[in-house]
Amino acid sequence: MPFMTVSAQNTDLQPGDRAPDFTLPASAGRTVSSAALSGKPYLLYFYPKADTPGCTTQACGLQEVLPEFDAEGLTIIGVSPDPVAKIEKFATKYGLKFPLASDEDHAVAEAYGTWVEKSMYGRTYMGMERSSFLVDGHGVIRNVWRKVKPAAHAVLVAEAFRNLPKA
Repeated sequence: MPFMTVSAQNTDLQPGDRAPDFTLPASAGRTVSSAALSGKPYLLYFYPKADTPGCTTQACGLQEVLPEFDAEGLTIIGVSPDPVAKIEKFATKYGLKFPLASDEDHAVAEAYGTWVEKSMYGRTYMGMERSSFLVDGHGVIRNVWRKVKPAAHAVLVAEAFRNLPKA
């Protein structure tokens, strides 16, 4: 994928760690990158598959609080292994205004430790773990949520963002 770049591989990121750099193609013809977000806080959330029940609940929950986040300067970026065309369709269907990025080769997910072994019905496979990273304006991870519950995600992020020290 020509747009995708990533700087570091770390499967055990914790609050206080530097967030891995990334550049990804995204919905609405956008490109999202950590470099473009320098000096600004952002939420990078990883979700398994566009237009599935849990991912829709999670994305729509974030869309509902988007005006509050926008007013406070927080950028939200969703990341999935889906191709741009599929995430574009998902974003349009639900009126999602924040960028949804495509990580088809899962390099960014691997750098953030969210490309993991999963199992279902006795079969193991590699897939995206529903996880989120709240990053401050200095590129430092301030909160990490692993195995996020879709319905509770927006509330957790809003609370953590309100408590984030302002630069």
